[in-house]
Formats: sequence, structure tokens, C-alpha cells
Amino acid sequence: MTWIVLGIIIAAIVFLISVYNGLITSRNAYKNAFAQIDVQLQRRHDLIPNLVETVKGYIKHERETLEAVIAARNSAVTSLKNAAASPGDPAAMKQLADTQAVLTGAMGRLMAVAEAYPDLKANQNMMQLSEELASTENRVAFARQAFNDAVMGYNNKREVFPNNLVSGMFGFGPAQMLELENPQAVRQAPKVSFT
Repeated sequence: MTWIVLGIIIAAIVFLISVYNGLITSRNAYKNAFAQIDVQLQRRHDLIPNLVETVKGYIKHERETLEAVIAARNSAVTSLKNAAASPGDPAAMKQLADTQAVLTGAMGRLMAVAEAYPDLKANQNMMQLSEELASTENRVAFARQAFNDAVMGYNNKREVFPNNLVSGMFGFGPAQMLELENPQAVRQAPKVSFT
């Protein structure tokens, strides 16, 4: 009888350890996936000052548009740092999505203004920066999808029975996906063609 009880206790401990380790692995997977978003958004944020400097020489009277882009970029950088500190946190993910939406809108206005300047559209720097920005937007979309998949996997793992008992016991809270406010912005990269 003692061996049976001891066997049940050992099986329960092995089960708890297995579930706990699985939850840790899933949480680390979505944190790693967010790190990929962080890299791509940082690349996007680093390209914007170069783009603004290139445009600045051509459209001097569009100062308000340029200032809006820089302000949106700075806000997006701050929210990215906050989100990187706690990936999956609902408030941080909402703030990141909101600031990225504002930045996308500001960049769209900048590109629309730039369309009116033929010399700017033909500028080699501008064409290269535009191509890099479009490529980065695609990378951001792929990284965001990988993050959201990892978050979904983690949330599923923590919510299924009997894992939900272990996740509740050890404080594994839900993670928040990174969802942009405008679904069209998710499906389409900003138009940056200057042809």
C-alpha cells in the first residue's frame, strides 16, 4: 500500500514539473517571438530619421508633416521599450499597437506629400530608403504573426485542463497578442512606391 501511495505522489510531482516546464517553455517562446518584433520595429524606427532627412531638403514648407512623423516615431520608440520590458502585457501591447498605428498614419501622410515632388521621387537615397522601409514593414508583419502564434500557444497551454490548475497555482497569467487597431494596416504595408 505504501508503494502505491508513494508511486502516486511521485507521478503527481512528475506531472506538475512537466506542466510547469511546458508553461515556462511556452512563455519563453512568446517572449522570444516578441524580441523579433522588437528588432524589426527598431529597424523601422532607425530608418525614419534618414527618410525624413532625405525628404527635408525637398519639402521645406511641409515642416508640420515632418514634425508629426518625428513625434510619432519617438512615441513609438518609447512604447516599444515599454512593451519589450513586459511582452504579452495587455497595457503594453495596446500602447504599442496604438503608437504604431499613429506612426503608420504619419508615414502615409509623409509619403503622400513626397509624391508631389518629382525630384524627390527620383532621388536614389529616397528610392533605397523606401525599399528598405517596405521590406521592413513585411518583416514586422511576419514577426507580429509569429509572436501572436506563440502567444496563442501559450494561452492555450495555460488554459487547458489540467494545466489551468498548475498555471493558476504558479501565477501564469494570460498574454496579450499584438493587434493593430486598423485591420487594413495589418493586411497592407504602407505604400512607399515612388515610380
